[in-house]
Amino acid sequence: MKITLNHREETFDAETLTVAEIIRLKKFTFRMLVTKLNGQVIKVDERDKVYVKDGDNLEVIHLISGG
Repeated sequence: MKITLNHREETFDAETLTVAEIIRLKKFTFRMLVTKLNGQVIKVDERDKVYVKDGDNLEVIHLISGG
């Protein structure tokens, strides 16, 4: 499947993957991540239930705190 991940085209050898699976595959390890699929925020506890399909737009944004 081909998706847009953080404004870049990505190809995966699967028809569908969950948001959580993509985070693991891409090795996003930041503690505070915000995920949006096609413009809709996906909560942390829903990431393993929400599937990304061919043509979808996924954003995985890490938050940084500090002063």
